[in-house]
Amino acid sequence: MANAQLQSVLDHIDKDFDNSLERLFALLRIKSISADPAFAGDCKAAAEHLAKDIASLGVATEVRPTAGHPAIVGKTGAGGRPHVIFYGHYDVQPVDPLDLWHRPPFEPVVTDHADGRKIIVARGAEDDKGQVMTFVEACRAWKKVTGSLPIDVTFLIEGEEEVGSKNFVPFIEANKDEFKADYVLVCDTGMWDRDTPAITTSLRGLLYEELKITAANRDLHSGVFGGSAMNPIRVLTKILGGLFDDDNRITIPGFYDGVKDTPTDILAQWKKLDFTPKTFLEPIGLSIPAGEKGRLLIEQASTRPTCDVNGIWGGYIGEGSKTVIPSHASAKVSFRLVEGQDPQRIRKAFRDYVTARLPGDCKVEFGDHSAGPAIALDWNMKPLAAASKALTEEWGKETVLMGSGASIPIVADFKRTLGLDSLLVGFGLDDDNIHSPNEKYDLRSFQKGIRSWARILAALADVK
Repeated sequence: MANAQLQSVLDHIDKDFDNSLERLFALLRIKSISADPAFAGDCKAAAEHLAKDIASLGVATEVRPTAGHPAIVGKTGAGGRPHVIFYGHYDVQPVDPLDLWHRPPFEPVVTDHADGRKIIVARGAEDDKGQVMTFVEACRAWKKVTGSLPIDVTFLIEGEEEVGSKNFVPFIEANKDEFKADYVLVCDTGMWDRDTPAITTSLRGLLYEELKITAANRDLHSGVFGGSAMNPIRVLTKILGGLFDDDNRITIPGFYDGVKDTPTDILAQWKKLDFTPKTFLEPIGLSIPAGEKGRLLIEQASTRPTCDVNGIWGGYIGEGSKTVIPSHASAKVSFRLVEGQDPQRIRKAFRDYVTARLPGDCKVEFGDHSAGPAIALDWNMKPLAAASKALTEEWGKETVLMGSGASIPIVADFKRTLGLDSLLVGFGLDDDNIHSPNEKYDLRSFQKGIRSWARILAALADVK
């Protein structure tokens, strides 16, 4: 893509930025809270408003019904060029507790952060209306300056991300034949820091298990049965304690089968980052990394598989004392999984591990919860390299290719239903207070986010 043409687009973005901001504000004023049925009309209004805005770019756009809140589908392009799906969501989290907001959450404003930054404050400012509008405004600039977009784009925007996309995924499955593309662009992630762009290249999968160990058929008096009757809390804690060895590796047989090491050039990049116990752990009152020994802290937090006991209970936990040997003890355990690990295989391995360690007179029951695979991009994927270079040119700092320790289920759904990889580019910051009172989006993130997408669109046009 010609540099002069791109520069004209970037110049227009800066010149038109006040109008871009007002268009974002118009969307932010709509109370599209998907979790509360009282706001169903507002969700529909947000979908219609955003669809009309996208249609103004010359994109054939529809508001499509689902079993829940509507989806937006917009298509542009004549074929024969790179074709992407752009995904985002217009729904937002509830605003409770309202009394902690400094101003009404649906009355957006540009104000000063405590450190002097200009910020946009409103529910949805970052998650995900502000992020969506960075892409929409980049497309608007391309259309205004050149009359067309550099690549073919299908807009696919939902209204139920904040409640688990429970009706959006069946919508994709039912209409998957019309959503053919090369890959998906997702703008629902963040920067490495306020000056350093990032692309999320992997998302850990999730397996959640619940177990209940039962011994006697009723709670027992510890003075009568103590020392002779099996205590299920002791059994449970011994099993859970044995899940880790002295190097903090998980001891379940076969757990690490298929797990790949991070490429050495990426590790070299990560070693240059200021991701240390002081910067990451000290703010939460800790200082010692608890993951696998011999691994970088950033690996422990993002690209290595984990096991965590999320809750444990049994026996008497009320006020005062009660000398009881409980009949049963329970725990909830979650695993963050990485590429190469099959959630169902890990589930079976965990259950076999527990069952093999049960003493006589004890039995175990397991409860099914969520299970989803990890997602990882090919490090050599050409669109990844093109987008990384474009971001570096805009921000003036090398783009960080980072793994995320969290899970974004829709990305796995795109892979499962459409067979498409997702390129995750976002401009959020750790202090944006998403899902919390006083959500904000840096004004600079919004403006340079628009410019970044303009560059990325141009770069992707040159990827065969």
